[in-house]
Amino acid sequence: MSDVPSARRPAGELEAEVLAALWSARQPMTPQDVQTALGGDLARTTIATILARLHDKGTVERTRAGRAYAYTPTVQDTAGLAARRMHTELGREADRSTVLARFVSDLSAEDEQLLRDLLGDGPAGDDRLRPDPRGSAGR
Repeated sequence: MSDVPSARRPAGELEAEVLAALWSARQPMTPQDVQTALGGDLARTTIATILARLHDKGTVERTRAGRAYAYTPTVQDTAGLAARRMHTELGREADRSTVLARFVSDLSAEDEQLLRDLLGDGPAGDDRLRPDPRGSAGR
């Protein structure tokens, strides 16, 4: 084996970079647009593969743009991405009540209070839980 460190990036890092480019663009982007936004260091086919994987996960949606696809994120930011992942994990279990109970039981006191506040069981409910009247694009 070689002592030379691998040039391979950690899992998820490229997806995060692609999503960051999409979030900053605020408009649909083709793989070539994303490649340009990321500085051109990655092959367009690599970008297209990452976008296809994100599409398969439901993290981006795509529409035809000529012969290519243009991609738009379905989550607004990293917090939305984390929430999507949590929801996906919850959906994998039949006994959602037990999963949620175990999740809550592992929260710190501060996070438990924050959750209570967000759900309206604490001193003040939180607008972050209410649907945005402008829809997902307005957030």
